[in-house]
Amino acid sequence: MSRFPKTTCVLAVSLAISLQGRGREIPSPAVAEAEAIYADLADSYGVISTIDSGLFRTYQGKDRAAWERVYAEKRKQLADELSRTSASGLSPLDARALDVMNRHVRDDFPEQFKDESAPPEHCQDAQHQNLSMSSLEGALYACFTELGNSLEFEGQRVTRVSALGMLEEMSEETRRKKLFNAFEPLWNAVDGEHDAASPYRRLLPLVVSAADGQGTTIDSAARTIGVSSEEVEHWLEQILDTWRQVEGGEMVEPWNYFYRGGEATRLLSAVTQKDSFVAVNQRYYRDLGADLRQLGVLYDLEARPGKAPLAYTDYVTRGRLVDGKWRPTVVRISGSYATGGLGLLNELVHENGHAAHMMAIHVRPAFMDLGDALFVEAFADVPSWNTFEPEWQRKYLGQAAPEAVSLRGLFSGVMLDVAWALFECRMLHTPAADPNAVWTEITSRYLHIVRHPELSWWAIRVQLVQMPGYMVNYGLGAVLTADLRQHTREALGPIEAGNAQWFSWTSEHLLRFGEELDTSTLLKQFLGRRVSPRALLDQIRRITPKQ
Repeated sequence: MSRFPKTTCVLAVSLAISLQGRGREIPSPAVAEAEAIYADLADSYGVISTIDSGLFRTYQGKDRAAWERVYAEKRKQLADELSRTSASGLSPLDARALDVMNRHVRDDFPEQFKDESAPPEHCQDAQHQNLSMSSLEGALYACFTELGNSLEFEGQRVTRVSALGMLEEMSEETRRKKLFNAFEPLWNAVDGEHDAASPYRRLLPLVVSAADGQGTTIDSAARTIGVSSEEVEHWLEQILDTWRQVEGGEMVEPWNYFYRGGEATRLLSAVTQKDSFVAVNQRYYRDLGADLRQLGVLYDLEARPGKAPLAYTDYVTRGRLVDGKWRPTVVRISGSYATGGLGLLNELVHENGHAAHMMAIHVRPAFMDLGDALFVEAFADVPSWNTFEPEWQRKYLGQAAPEAVSLRGLFSGVMLDVAWALFECRMLHTPAADPNAVWTEITSRYLHIVRHPELSWWAIRVQLVQMPGYMVNYGLGAVLTADLRQHTREALGPIEAGNAQWFSWTSEHLLRFGEELDTSTLLKQFLGRRVSPRALLDQIRRITPKQ
């Protein structure tokens, strides 16, 4: 008698038949069985995560408890099957599938989901000494939910995301400073008394220790593009220095930095209302050859208490073969859009870039994931950077800001990401350093921001505490974004206002592989060379008006 449920066996057989029909390598029976269970496990995980997000309470007639039983059963089955399956004698592709599944089971699929009835981490827990890395990360993440989503300003509560948008549009400097200072409870919760006992400074040695032997997120990003971690830091400094030269030398207070870069947002505020976001995205991606409505992307965009303090995109269920036919991927996008604005519209276009990426993957179950985080974040910006191009604005918003103004709006935000990436490189290299001093030196030198070493204002990005090192995927990711955009334009022509070939061509040449290829190999195959910062530096220099 088979060890596996009938549906799992059917999936394994369907996978083999379909791959044979398309001329693709047929997995060995043991690997095919493991992949069938893996597909069920990944789907149950995605459904439980979606239920926990608050988007819905049941899925396909089953509540969370029922899905958790499926998850526990599938994880045990998969662990048993993987333990019995040796890579010896397998083809290179089957061996990679086995390695990918083992890695995800170890890193991404815990034996048990956290008990819903268990008390969640709270921000105040971060003050406790001797917390584990995961507990301290969880407590600091809670600070962004509890405090960051409820900033007190002029008698009202505003979210962190909305406040950053408001800083771009608020005309009165005294109000901007007051709103900026409304972040102080969050900064203080993350950085405590700005000494060695602060929660953030206690977290960093734990992160470095956990990375021992495998490298930090910075090292992983460097491997993705085929350079050393030292070269990554050099590139970040080179990018920031180019911005420093282009932007000039006038110093600006931190609460005015966002306003200085927000002129395009102010000029286009009337045509970037939040109620238009989904329709604009759907029209734009349809012009790129990706019909988001037809693809069935699910949106969860209203603010509510306890909601995740950042926008993100995730699987509900992953595409797979069922009875020999492809069952499409189901993707959801979560965000909290209480206000409008060009920056927030850009963010949603970025998230839909993730959705398009997920929908394009069409491979066997082991490889139905996105690849290295650097590539994932960089690719989502390939379509989203167009929102700051005047041609895009005229077509999708009905009016446009001047080119130099729009590009300054884009790259003032990108340069903050680059600065955060450099900040994390330096902090992870020297965990005992004073983060305020490190951040002040970077922002005053390269961004011309007035020095405020008494303020922990670097702590406005949740990724800094949720996944220390992750900001490199945005900062260094800008290098890859510009390179991918340049290569795509060379192949397809302009993409700034849509290009009907974009989705099919990008899917075929870059996205469809999922984790079938390691990301560094995929990028070299796509670009025909290693990644270079030249395209990004050229784009930054466009800001200088033509004489």
